[in-house]
Amino acid sequence: MALKVELRPHERIIVGNCVITNTDQRARLLIDGDNVPILRERDILTPETADTPAKLVYLAVQLMYISPDPQSQHGTYFNLVRDIVTAVPSAWPIIESINNNIMSGDLYRALKDARKLIAYEDKLREQFQATHPKDEAAKNDVSTAA
Repeated sequence: MALKVELRPHERIIVGNCVITNTDQRARLLIDGDNVPILRERDILTPETADTPAKLVYLAVQLMYISPDPQSQHGTYFNLVRDIVTAVPSAWPIIESINNNIMSGDLYRALKDARKLIAYEDKLREQFQATHPKDEAAKNDVSTAA
């Protein structure tokens, strides 16, 4: 089944192990192939932008998805997941879904579930900030002083 992708000017997309950058005009692509990893720029995390535990998990899954040898990232991924589940046991159902998709080889679905983990982490952070505004202000004061 072919995938239709419309790219904005200068938008990038990963197809397999290639990064494709659009020119200065909109473009429509029809990508046809079996089991070729495809990621739009908005779905790509870099090591610099993976600044939370959930985003690091997403990055590990992303690297599995685009890698010819996904198992090379398993060690990193499972260490990150262990740390998250230890700190936030309520994240287990999302982690379990990611794990199941990884083990079944459906890395695209695992990536989608990793997005849910990022959303869950954001929700927890917002709840914490709402209930501990002084703690968060003190934390920000300390981080800006460093």
